[in-house]
Amino acid sequence: MKRLLVTGGCGFIGSNFIRYFLKNRPGWGVINLDKLSYSGNPANLRDQKGSSRYEFVKGDITDKKLVLKLMKKVSAVLHFAAETHVDRSIESADDFLRTNILGTAALLEASLVCGIKRFVHMSTDEVYGSIAKDYADERAPLLPNSPYSASKAGADLLVRSFQETFKHPAMIVRCTNNYGPYQFPEKVIPLFVTNLLENKTVPLYGNGKNRRDWIYVEDACRALLLVLEKGKKGEIYNMGAHHEMSNLDLTRAILRHFKKGKEMIRYVTDRLGHDLRYAVNFNKLKRLGFKPRWSFEKGLITTAKWYRDNPEWWQSLKQDKYTVKS
Repeated sequence: MKRLLVTGGCGFIGSNFIRYFLKNRPGWGVINLDKLSYSGNPANLRDQKGSSRYEFVKGDITDKKLVLKLMKKVSAVLHFAAETHVDRSIESADDFLRTNILGTAALLEASLVCGIKRFVHMSTDEVYGSIAKDYADERAPLLPNSPYSASKAGADLLVRSFQETFKHPAMIVRCTNNYGPYQFPEKVIPLFVTNLLENKTVPLYGNGKNRRDWIYVEDACRALLLVLEKGKKGEIYNMGAHHEMSNLDLTRAILRHFKKGKEMIRYVTDRLGHDLRYAVNFNKLKRLGFKPRWSFEKGLITTAKWYRDNPEWWQSLKQDKYTVKS
């Protein structure tokens, strides 16, 4: 049986991808390497426990011996593992540099030694910085504005260096904002949804004019599988969904879903260096065959229902200072 190594598979997108991949590729197995940091939750894949096609390994991607051992067992890699929360990176960048850059380097080195055939590195649209107008395509300059996005840009450049120097079969996917089930409640949509379920106000940064494009996680999984199987080695692919809106409009949409009014909005001091707008041109991914299937409205309804139906999953996680409370 062919096997795929997924790093950070107990996180939000990683766990959704593993579930999607195992369902849609029955001839494959998955090894999930995750160190189970605060946002890595083994409960995300409880339904895969006992499956002969799924193996979980607790470990750090900076552990070169472990990474090399696991890399010998697989033919492809999908690299999600990363520190991702901007606010945490502003307070301390150390973990972001260690995991996002040194961890990526360890994976690239081991995959080169083991002759891995396909390697997909999950990145972010934040590496392009704030986009004043139009859309950033894959040739746009990297202008990261937070320690988080700088660490991801550094990882992207490492991948590029291996592509150019060693003809490494790596591809980079730069994705816009994801949302859906199993997302850690420090992120805006699950934070707002769970706060409203608890009848608490929602903390909106600044004036709410910052704009983001939103993609439902199942669409992201479809796009990632497409790149993994059909993407051209050495290429970069932007991923988006054409669901761009301001944070204020996002907040209003969530409030409407819960039949709540503007009195539930609590404006808070804006984030340092808060990028105004992220927006990517993902025509290259469209040419590969990708088309988003989920409307934002359908995705929000599905997401809100999941959090409503699974309070035992998120209630214990909201004990963190980054999940801002009323």
